[in-house]
Amino acid sequence: MKILYVCTHNRCRSIICEAVTNHLGRGRLKALSAGSEPAGEVHPLSLRYLREAGYPTAGLRSQSWDEFADSGVDLVITVCDSAAGEPCPLWLGDTLTLHWGLADPSKLSGSEAEVAGAFHTTIAEVRRRVEAMLALPLETLDPQALRAALAKLGAR
Repeated sequence: MKILYVCTHNRCRSIICEAVTNHLGRGRLKALSAGSEPAGEVHPLSLRYLREAGYPTAGLRSQSWDEFADSGVDLVITVCDSAAGEPCPLWLGDTLTLHWGLADPSKLSGSEAEVAGAFHTTIAEVRRRVEAMLALPLETLDPQALRAALAKLGAR
């Protein structure tokens, strides 16, 4: 299953989702990430805390969702509230879409320990959701059941 994680600026949450999903998915899930208004660079703390948690970061970059027009994604998951409210590009057609809201650790101002804690919390939440997704019979669920199961995983 090919998943496109979308966050407006594609610099933190969607990047974390891409890295965690690709690492845990081990070929069963293939993740990409993009934004409607990409920042052009990945937040350096996203890379730092992903590496510290043991996730590969090579090749992660901030990019536009237009780059994936011909990629044949099976599922689009928005991870920030502003992206969830944006109209999806026409090329997505009837692709299954849902929202997994995540707090943005890059917006936190506080001590280094507080910021680190916020990133670790977000990474752990993504890991929990992806592990739960991998426990589902993804290959045999009909689209409606898949949407319901995945939406439940993203509920806070």
